[in-house]
Amino acid sequence: MDSAPAAYPVRVLRGDRIKNVTDPERGPVPLDNGASATGRKGSKSSRRGKKKRHGAPRDASAVAKASPLGAAEAAARPTGAEPAEPVRKRKRRRRSKSGEPGQAAQVQSRSVEPKASEPPKPEGERRHKRRARGGKKAQHARPLAPVHMPAPPTPASVRPKSGRPDGPQRPDRDAQEARAHHRDGEPVSDDLYAALDLGTNNCRLLIAQPTRPGQFRVVDAFSRIVRLGEGLGASGRLSDAAMERAVEALRVCAVKLKSRQIRRMRLIATEACRAAENGEEFLSRVTTQTGLNLEIINRETEARLAVSGCSSLVGRDARSVVLFDIGGGSSEIAVLRIGDNRSPRLANHITHWTSLPVGVVTLSERHGGRDVSPDIFEAMVSEVEGMLARFDCPSLDSVAVTDDFYLIGTSGTVTTLAGVHLDLPRYDRRRVDGLWLSNAEVSEMQARLLSWDFAGRAANPCIGPDRADLVLAGCAILEAIRRRWPSKRMRVADRGLREGLLTDMMADDGVWRRNRQRRQQMRRDGASRHP
Repeated sequence: MDSAPAAYPVRVLRGDRIKNVTDPERGPVPLDNGASATGRKGSKSSRRGKKKRHGAPRDASAVAKASPLGAAEAAARPTGAEPAEPVRKRKRRRRSKSGEPGQAAQVQSRSVEPKASEPPKPEGERRHKRRARGGKKAQHARPLAPVHMPAPPTPASVRPKSGRPDGPQRPDRDAQEARAHHRDGEPVSDDLYAALDLGTNNCRLLIAQPTRPGQFRVVDAFSRIVRLGEGLGASGRLSDAAMERAVEALRVCAVKLKSRQIRRMRLIATEACRAAENGEEFLSRVTTQTGLNLEIINRETEARLAVSGCSSLVGRDARSVVLFDIGGGSSEIAVLRIGDNRSPRLANHITHWTSLPVGVVTLSERHGGRDVSPDIFEAMVSEVEGMLARFDCPSLDSVAVTDDFYLIGTSGTVTTLAGVHLDLPRYDRRRVDGLWLSNAEVSEMQARLLSWDFAGRAANPCIGPDRADLVLAGCAILEAIRRRWPSKRMRVADRGLREGLLTDMMADDGVWRRNRQRRQQMRRDGASRHP
């Protein structure tokens, strides 16, 4: 069906003013029935309406005699057609929709060019509309100039390298890493370092890039629960199922390491491979099937690495700290005394350390981790207390009540307590790492976990079914440490051996010294350019 032709309001040009007149089909139309008067119902008319209210209404014949344009419009309007929306309103709506780049020039050109079916309006009518809107004559009298929009940026996938217009294309990730070379005004080293920790319960990998002194940026990471030490306490050997789980996780790590240019890496194995009869045999299998060469570190090295990984969480006000790492097969404890001359390597302040041959996996297997009653929990605490009694360490009673002494815990046990304390819907490392917990808050969280059954612990998003049978064994080890070294507060560290490995490798290579030299050179260059 053919659409009806567009209807236009009847106007008469009289001098430099426009008069609305009687519609030949609808009858007389009030002169103040414009957009500004709609919905007022007796309110004061606007200044625009006052300007229009003079002169008498005219009929169609008067319109035809006064203006050929008015006669043509009256003849073109069909019977019963509603008046069309004013042109000015239509222009304004089009402008509001032109938000995308490249459309502004089209909208502006459309607003100044008349439609093919609409005759061009005389200059007097356009001038009258400008006065009615109250706009400036000089700005609205001229046609709008075309707007030159900036060209959209070239995608990084097709952008050539700097200085090589015909060179190979760089992926987006490389461009992001290149922009990170001056993050926060600090130059970033091009070197990548990797650290892998194969423990009794987890397999973890970190690939990082050094930034500011003592800090680095994580480029890639991997973590998976493999339970390599499952059944080790009873048999003294790594089971075939446990070794297969560990090899599968290590294959993923090998792919990540081979996909990047690593300057230096260190891959370690801890208590499970230390204690197992077939530990060396397993590592030979890992090398054959994944190409990774893992080394078994001793307990002292493990304790020092845990301290190095948490060095940034030891504040300048600390004078004595007990740092502990509750693992799957062993627990490392280091006592630090920090004087006025603080070393850049916090591990140099270790005065006493020990490694307990007990972890969350071994302790839960001996006492049962699914159904833990208060009596079973107290039995686990007593076993660990007996091990700590053989640790020859001077008493810290003189500093235990002061604010410059506290505990630092780096393990899944303390991070789980922190997540439950914060009531997180899912674990968030940014909120947990570095969190302070008072002595009362730690006791409250342990009591809450002890009151839950296995299903309740597994349903908590910060615990999950993989750790539901291990978390109370970790709490028992933590409780024994708190009884040996009472403290008013404890700090949570979501970091450990991998961070210690990365920190030591970067310090040995002097990457932070090179970054400092870059900063000094940048300052000298800036001073020479702007004397």
